[in-house]
Amino acid sequence: MKTSFISKKREFLFLVTTAVTIFSCLLFVHGVYTFSEGTDDYFHVYIDDSKVGDFASYEDVQEIISTARRNVAASYDGIAFMDYDLRVESENVLTGDLTSKSEGVAVAENLISASLKSALSPSYTVKMGDNMVTLATESDVLALLNEAIDRYNPGGRFRVRLIHSPGRDFNALTAEVYDTYTASEDKADGILPKGGAGEYIYNQTKVKVETPQTVSFQDYETGLISIGFVESIEIAEGYVPSSQIVSLSEAVDNIIKEHESAYEYKIVAGDTLSGISLNLNVPIEDIVALNSDKLENANSTLHVNDTLIITVPEPELSVEHIERNYVDEDYEADTVIIPRDDWYTTETNVIQQPSAGHHRAIIDQHFVNDTESEREVLIEEVDIEAVPKIMERGTKIPPTYIKPIYGGRISSYFGYRKAPTAGATTYHRGIDWAVATGTSVMASSGGTVTQAGWGGSYGYTVLITHPGGTQTRYAHLSRVGVSVGQYVNQGEVIGRSGSTGRSTGPHLHFEILINGTPVNPLNYVPG
Repeated sequence: MKTSFISKKREFLFLVTTAVTIFSCLLFVHGVYTFSEGTDDYFHVYIDDSKVGDFASYEDVQEIISTARRNVAASYDGIAFMDYDLRVESENVLTGDLTSKSEGVAVAENLISASLKSALSPSYTVKMGDNMVTLATESDVLALLNEAIDRYNPGGRFRVRLIHSPGRDFNALTAEVYDTYTASEDKADGILPKGGAGEYIYNQTKVKVETPQTVSFQDYETGLISIGFVESIEIAEGYVPSSQIVSLSEAVDNIIKEHESAYEYKIVAGDTLSGISLNLNVPIEDIVALNSDKLENANSTLHVNDTLIITVPEPELSVEHIERNYVDEDYEADTVIIPRDDWYTTETNVIQQPSAGHHRAIIDQHFVNDTESEREVLIEEVDIEAVPKIMERGTKIPPTYIKPIYGGRISSYFGYRKAPTAGATTYHRGIDWAVATGTSVMASSGGTVTQAGWGGSYGYTVLITHPGGTQTRYAHLSRVGVSVGQYVNQGEVIGRSGSTGRSTGPHLHFEILINGTPVNPLNYVPG
């Protein structure tokens, strides 16, 4: 037993001695720190749940994270938007392994960079009406806006500058177009104030100097006199992710170059397809193609207050400019319209035919992009006075038309066709709906019955004359239900369909005549 006790005692002493020896050695090993007893002095640092390291003080942690953030931010031209979770856990220990500061900074940099959402770069966001583009520099903004006006600004007399927008934040800008000729004159020595010599002398001497009122052609300088933007321009300085910034060339393509823009054109009395095409510089075939539901061809009839879809090439940023020109030309006087409230808009009467005049003049032509919007005569010498066209024109909207039957299938369209039976015309003046014999036929529009009975190859026929002079014809009827001179309302039954006259089967033949000429009924009623 004694031997056993001595052995165990020696073993215990050996273990204690070994432990003390190891602890003493650890005090001199790099990276191991002896901590104070009773306080939290061992800090574990995590970024997005990934460990950065272990450190001896919270001040060390702050220094390491701050250094890492600065290093990451310095690697970007703009502002680095850092979005990460930093977690620091502390505990009280007697000893522990420490991470060196340099290693901690390196690990933190990698973790912060991995969590970096985006880099915010300096930017200029330009709002032009409903359009917006973001560019990198102020010089890009100026280049874009100058590119817009330079198409109409030969020689570069007018330039764009950015000024602070009145009443807005300091970083809110707007664009101003200025005349470089005037700007240079204003800066020159000896130039009188903007009010002119008369105002200046009057202010100095209190003696008013009369300015001569007579002007001549030589007093006017011709050429481009004014230019600006149609849309209001707002420019905001700020910082955005680099991905939102576009290059100058891309901005020019999107904003300055012309793109097809569609809008509705409302038809007014006197409009023709050729006139609309000429005024809007859009080919007739393009107008017809865009409005195939209303127009069959270039000769289709237009209806007042109807609308047409028109596409014209326009830039996203429009430029308005005024050009002053000297002209020596024939000119037309404006047409004088005398309204007749008891006439339909399809009714006109020319009282006086026009005659061109000849004049010399200084005119201001107002343009929006390439389209002239207004013309102003500043001074004029007339050799021959133009005689205006004077015409009476109705103001009442002409009657509308409805489909004269319910249902039916189109069996023959308006225009040229192969004759369906011997003796039938190859030019079909109306439209045929195949329907069963006895189907109710209604007045397409209200008016007075001017024919009711047998109509030769038309078979039994009804012809109605409507206010404004238009007519509708209903042919091949099996029965006529109205008489000549009778007034019928729109939708009133006037007869029954059939197959009388030159006909290959039961159907309704329907015509619309304007000034006695048949037009395509499908331009007025649904099929």
